[in-house]
Amino acid sequence: MDKEAIQQAVRQIILAIGEDPAREGLADTPRRIADMYEELFSGLADDPRQLLEVGFDAEDHHEMVVVTDIPFYSLCEHHFLPMHGHAHIGYIPNGRILGVSKVARLLEMLARRPQVQERLTSQVADFLCQGGLGARGAGVVIEAEHLCMTARGVKKPGSRVVTSATRGIFRDDPRTRAEFFAIVEGRR
Repeated sequence: MDKEAIQQAVRQIILAIGEDPAREGLADTPRRIADMYEELFSGLADDPRQLLEVGFDAEDHHEMVVVTDIPFYSLCEHHFLPMHGHAHIGYIPNGRILGVSKVARLLEMLARRPQVQERLTSQVADFLCQGGLGARGAGVVIEAEHLCMTARGVKKPGSRVVTSATRGIFRDDPRTRAEFFAIVEGRR
């Protein structure tokens, strides 16, 4: 990440809005924003497949694994404003299980990129099934508030966007899909 370029761009924004980038309250803002972007976009440098390579053999476990209420933060790629909420992620193993923290880390890694919620939801499901774990199926529900909708534009605080994605047996078997969504609905 080119933090110096980010700092220069932020200085230009400060000037463009009619402020003084040397003013005491703004003098260190370009550096702080560059540091913040380094953290918020750290997922761009990470490969989720490497994360999913670390698992445990579980030949006898073919039941659903669901991790609910995973908090996340991301930046909307349209306005670079935060979206935040919770995700509910389930999968059915196909010989390997993940440590449950890896499910949350996968979400975190993918959220730490410029995102839209729809893509984030699909990416989590895709990586569980095709991107490394090879799960028999996956289901993902993400609920989030978008500051680009609540703090500006239509200004509707408290509005939440809900997206879902299903893959494999979660899509093909109505009973599996219903079980997953019943678990999620019971948590909401």
